Amino acid sequence: MSAHFPLDNLNANGAASPSSAAVGLEQVNLEVTKPQEEAMSLAPGEFALKNQVLPLHLEGETLVVAIGTISSLPAVDDLGILTNRPVKAVLGDSAMIKERIEEYFLEKILAGIPSEEQAGSVAEFDDTTDLADLTKMAAETAVVQMVNLIFAQAVRDSASDIHIEPYEKDVKVRYRIDGMLNDMMKPPKRMHAAIISRLKILGEMNIAERRLPQDGRIKITIAGRQIDVRVSIIPTVYGERAVMRLLDKGTALLGMQELGMPAPTLEKFRKLIHNPYGIILATGPTGSGKSTSLYASLQEIWSPTTNILTIEDPVEYQVPGISQVQVRPNIGLSFASGLRSFLRQDPDVIMVGEIRDHETAEIAIHASLTGHLVFSTLHTNDAPGAVTRLLDMGVEPYLAASSLIGVIAQRLVRRVCQNCIEPYEPSRESLIAIGFTDEEIASLPAGTFKHGRGCDKCQGTGHKGRQGLYELFFIDEEIRRMTIDRASSNTMKTHAVKNQGMRTLLMEGKLAVLDGKTTAEEVMRVCQREDFS
Repeated sequence: MSAHFPLDNLNANGAASPSSAAVGLEQVNLEVTKPQEEAMSLAPGEFALKNQVLPLHLEGETLVVAIGTISSLPAVDDLGILTNRPVKAVLGDSAMIKERIEEYFLEKILAGIPSEEQAGSVAEFDDTTDLADLTKMAAETAVVQMVNLIFAQAVRDSASDIHIEPYEKDVKVRYRIDGMLNDMMKPPKRMHAAIISRLKILGEMNIAERRLPQDGRIKITIAGRQIDVRVSIIPTVYGERAVMRLLDKGTALLGMQELGMPAPTLEKFRKLIHNPYGIILATGPTGSGKSTSLYASLQEIWSPTTNILTIEDPVEYQVPGISQVQVRPNIGLSFASGLRSFLRQDPDVIMVGEIRDHETAEIAIHASLTGHLVFSTLHTNDAPGAVTRLLDMGVEPYLAASSLIGVIAQRLVRRVCQNCIEPYEPSRESLIAIGFTDEEIASLPAGTFKHGRGCDKCQGTGHKGRQGLYELFFIDEEIRRMTIDRASSNTMKTHAVKNQGMRTLLMEGKLAVLDGKTTAEEVMRVCQREDFS
């Protein structure tokens, strides 16, 4: 039987501290030591999950298990009785123990559910399926556990979105991690309706409606972190498809220094956001970090003497000291109507989640011309494209020219995993595509370019985490004249590069590749090619 010892805290690398080793229990680093299938299969999954006891391996007949806290020692004794063999306890990081158990337990749940063939004749669920049957299925233990663990694994893997996609013969669960979708698991097709029903119950949606799209919100707490989940469910020919966006309320908002802007760009951007009035736009596709940059800007300029208001869809993160309003189209609270009301709230700074139409653009311009600083976002390919986009919305050129003061375009590229980084030789075509010349390529020393080989930490992708590429565009007198003349965005870009010293997204990407932070292929994935005359 295991002796009971006082237990000190574990250190950051997942092993026990020296003082805890002194009490007689061996330390284990779970970053290095992986649980073996043979050992894991000996412990009942429910027992391991409840008591946080992680079987690691066998030493002869003895089962070695990792525990993270002194309170788990009685459970080690119980496990010895359950398995009818000696059990030896070692000390490991409690968070990693929980992670490893949940990973294996999820696989056990999936493995324990009969496949379509094993299940034999299973009733098909369609639009006419009885509501009571669906409700009963959604409350089954396996379904509840599966949905909980899908969420837990997504949070653990830092996924931004979860996709549950039905096809003719199977169901796929995919996570978007660092901007890329990854296949994670395949629950049995027959459980699909129950999983969707469970999500509808959690999101307070109509469980009986299976023919129309529905939206909902789920608030969950995982490992002490509050997660806000936006759920979208649409009907497809093979059943309902769910996509969930995860918003981690526990994630600290980034400051200006943490955005990853190069020092010259950061200095210019700081000057831009300290203007007393005008419109500043952040542009880029969905998920390129526009909101993060705007939140950082608002935190930078906030002071006890300023009144900052935001209207967003949705309010992603609460920012202390700033009044934030959620768009609610179903009751008539749109960006335009909210923005109109803001002007009667004596604001100094206003953030509009997105300029989507002519009306919102007009009110934002009116606010900036009456002495307010306005931040907003637009979907355009590059920074100069924001000017022509406003004109396409029907904004008068002279109004756009007099209100807009700057635009920042951005993209997120995946970083090379630092755990498995190694030199490599990218193709000549990919280097030429991001702006290298043959002469530059020939002059670079061997080992300049880096990529990730693929390891456990990056799930074999060679990438871990993301960083921003930024293109900062100022509205100077020449750009104002071009705006009034309705010049093309390419003409404006050429002027900015030659006269403002603007570095384009592709130029920023090229520098990141030279620094070994990302790869040429990754820059090509997020940036379009550009040509200057």
